[in-house]
Amino acid sequence: MISDRPEDEDDDLPLLAGRGDRDRSTAARRTRAFVLHPDIRSDRSRRLPEHGLAEAISLAHALPELDVIGGEVVRLPRVHPGMLFGSGKVDDLKARFKAEDVALVLVDGPVSPVQQRNLEKEWGVKLLDRTGLILEIFADRARTREGVLQVELAALSYQRTRLVRAWTHLERQRGGFGFVGGPGETQIEADRRAIDEQVIRLKRQLDKVVKTRELHRAARRKVPFPIVALVGYTNAGKSTLFNRATGAEVLAKDMLFATLDPTMRGVTLPSGRKVILSDTVGFISDLPTQLVAAFRATLEEVLEADLILHVRDIAHPETGEQAADVADILQSLGVGPVTPQFEVWNKLDLTAPAEREALLQQAETRDRVFPVSALTGEGIDRLLAAVSAAFDEEKTERTLAVPFTDGRRRAWLHGEGVVLSETPTDTGFAVTVRWTARQEKRYRDLG
Repeated sequence: MISDRPEDEDDDLPLLAGRGDRDRSTAARRTRAFVLHPDIRSDRSRRLPEHGLAEAISLAHALPELDVIGGEVVRLPRVHPGMLFGSGKVDDLKARFKAEDVALVLVDGPVSPVQQRNLEKEWGVKLLDRTGLILEIFADRARTREGVLQVELAALSYQRTRLVRAWTHLERQRGGFGFVGGPGETQIEADRRAIDEQVIRLKRQLDKVVKTRELHRAARRKVPFPIVALVGYTNAGKSTLFNRATGAEVLAKDMLFATLDPTMRGVTLPSGRKVILSDTVGFISDLPTQLVAAFRATLEEVLEADLILHVRDIAHPETGEQAADVADILQSLGVGPVTPQFEVWNKLDLTAPAEREALLQQAETRDRVFPVSALTGEGIDRLLAAVSAAFDEEKTERTLAVPFTDGRRRAWLHGEGVVLSETPTDTGFAVTVRWTARQEKRYRDLG
């Protein structure tokens, strides 16, 4: 939880508390928060600033302890190094925050430690930037052991850059006789080492989780069921679609990051084919690099997928920009063109009749695009039929020379069930296989 304690109480505590501290420090009343979206003229994004502000407010609403009383787009010709905003705007906002009893300001963008400290002193409030807010949401939503470890690792990486802010009370410290020594240098270094040691400990624990996840992946590879991964922008309706297809009861709300931990379920399609459906964490623009690194093991589940369903909120005014953000993240993960992808245009029920008709006509002219409403079930049968048909792709036969020393590849071929015949030779085996282009690529990638 985000504390609403006064500025002069425990001001040397780290910004993000541990989960136990968050639970014990639950405030009796909700914290009054205000959202600012800096629109920097020299740093234009693909989004309209008003839509960026709306998304930031939605992020703030994802934390139940916050009472978001308003938001504003602040247009800036340039970034001011000390305060981010100009002095006039800082004074105007100070008066507004005081009049409306604001205790927390959320800045939708990066804020340096120096800017954060200066603004907190000037306004008399607590301040979180976009990274800090998303970390708070993830900390609030993590349920599995892996999710908790990943969030803690990301939070520590973030806190390490904030030590200059967190330990300003140590400026009173001096060297042995009080005459020499940098202010707080010894204590800051000690805390940096403490964080580094904690990071190492978490990484070791996560390595064990990653090994366990890899064992699960290896076990799934032996099962002749293809994997279908749901990906998309947060709040695009992935969990609702997952529940509709599987009959599961994964939390599905009109809220950013309603679900965090990945879920997998076996599904029997109307054609009788069985697949494994995977629901992954939602993406978002400017996802903190600490979270991308920490959640990489989870996100890499997508790399194992035989088919990716890119779920889009087609009723959102920036659905195109959201789709571009998802494509960027998939590319950064290493998802290449070999993995087939379907676009699922979800939330058709939220579109106006004329817009809905235009979308249906547009989808008819494009391959692998499926307009649906996961809420009402419209278009789901056609989507599931297409998913089934996608695995009836053309197969080719090939004879491979597998040496005696390459037992791993030979075992993989048998595990995939693609071996038609196998004949011993002087140097190994002549293996005749019948496989798809994707299976051939996975075989080549074994190295």
